[in-house]
Amino acid sequence: MNANTARTGGQILVDQLLVHGVEQLFCVPGESFLAVLDALHDGPIAVSVCRQEGGAAMMAEAQGKLTGRPGVCFVTRGPGATNAAAGVHIAHQDSTPLLLFVGQVARGALGREAFQELDYGAVFASMAKWVVQIDDPQRLPELVSRAFHVATSGRPGPVVIALPEDVLTQLAVVADALPYAVTETFPGAKQLAELALRLSQAQRPFVILGGSRWSEQAVQQFAGFAQAYALPVACSFRRQMLFSAEHPSYAGDLGLGVNPQLLARIRASDLLILVGGRLSEVPSQGFELLDIPAPQQTLVHVHADADELGKLYRAAQSINATPQGFAQALSTLQPPAPIAWADGTAQAHEDFLRWSDPTPIRIPGPLQMGEVMQQLRHVLPADTIFCNGAGNFATWVHRFWPFRAFASQLAPTSGSMGYGLPAGVGAKRLWPQREVVVFAGDGDFLMHGQEFATAVQYGLPILVVLLDNAMYGTIRMHQERSYPGRISGTQLKNPDFCAYAHAFGGHGERVVHTEEFGPALARARASGKPAILHCLLDPQAITPSGTLQGLRDAALKAQAGR
Repeated sequence: MNANTARTGGQILVDQLLVHGVEQLFCVPGESFLAVLDALHDGPIAVSVCRQEGGAAMMAEAQGKLTGRPGVCFVTRGPGATNAAAGVHIAHQDSTPLLLFVGQVARGALGREAFQELDYGAVFASMAKWVVQIDDPQRLPELVSRAFHVATSGRPGPVVIALPEDVLTQLAVVADALPYAVTETFPGAKQLAELALRLSQAQRPFVILGGSRWSEQAVQQFAGFAQAYALPVACSFRRQMLFSAEHPSYAGDLGLGVNPQLLARIRASDLLILVGGRLSEVPSQGFELLDIPAPQQTLVHVHADADELGKLYRAAQSINATPQGFAQALSTLQPPAPIAWADGTAQAHEDFLRWSDPTPIRIPGPLQMGEVMQQLRHVLPADTIFCNGAGNFATWVHRFWPFRAFASQLAPTSGSMGYGLPAGVGAKRLWPQREVVVFAGDGDFLMHGQEFATAVQYGLPILVVLLDNAMYGTIRMHQERSYPGRISGTQLKNPDFCAYAHAFGGHGERVVHTEEFGPALARARASGKPAILHCLLDPQAITPSGTLQGLRDAALKAQAGR
């Protein structure tokens, strides 16, 4: 744009999005940013209109997670912004680049508690990397550029940008910014030499991959390094897309309900290499897997953000490098011969294969989820994008689906319910050629179930596998462990989700028995529509290996023994 051309603040803002390569954004419209909506009217950015701001923010976060580029979301002031907070919190805990643009009252009304006015700095300070209000349209190029840089640098995360309504309508003459660029950091030669020495002296090394700032190339490079060194590798909680389940070095994932053999290997390791992740509460098994601040294992921690190094764990070697930079540099290392731990790595992979085999799994009721997972493994392509929110139902995906492709998993490490469906919409909007499957529980789905309308509106044939056990199952599980038999606040009466799908214009199927699932799945995939498979699950089948009655009996026995 010619620097001498007067533009409205709304047009300047949209032009900056184009400069920075934005091709899609998500929004729930509001009168506070009408000037932006008008500027988008004649431009090339695809706008997805959503049904609730939390869903819109989650869709944008999902695209940020898949691409490493900031997802973009626009919401209106006040309740629009607070609705979107769930997506901001996910981006924060998941280290995902996200830009949330929020409408604000006009500058002349600020500080008077005007209609829907909020202090966004105060509201989002604890969950955003940066919160800024742009009070001068001439500063839009500068501050939007900075927002892109902050969201993607170091440990990525969300940035919230407040836009006073009159700033967006005011004319200004200002030049566009330059496109943002992400800076990669690499380990130095001395650090690589030290790492190589540690590997040569190790007897039981182990690697954990996590975090963000990975790429398909980096994942492939690290897979080659792991194979050359025969290193056992696990993925952190809900980061299984970082290492193929078919790789001979893969040992499993550090989530909820972890394979005990995997935990034993990590505890027994003499060299633990943590790449990209923070090893926070869930993957660290309640911060008990490693001692804090000084782990018993020799820890090498690789992270893109220097502030994360030493924050919880005092590593023997800290390497400030991005996963992409680190993976690229590993090609210079030469493995020792022979490799002392190779047999242990092969055994770790065998243990994983047995743990993740759905064949022997039997649960109460006529719908056997082990066989359902076998069917999905048989018919779905390896690069299917699996999405889920929070609940015990997610165990079926995390344990029994073999993730084999980068950018094939969308799941919140923050444990946010309702994420799966919006994430699926965001993924399918981004890559319509990829198959997208949403796993959801009944309580989880209705947190953002209205976004099924968004999938229908844009013709996005996502598949929702909805497991209905008529309760908030995870909370009921904890309830039976702590207060056996005292059911309170966890029961649900659900709609007919098959009819729900039809009401929105999608495809719906009801699945009660195992043999019904395969044909229903085939019809749903062939429909060309967003589809829901309403799967009725026996309430007793609370986990792949346990029942509610079993949990209650164990808790009552423990209480009686006290």
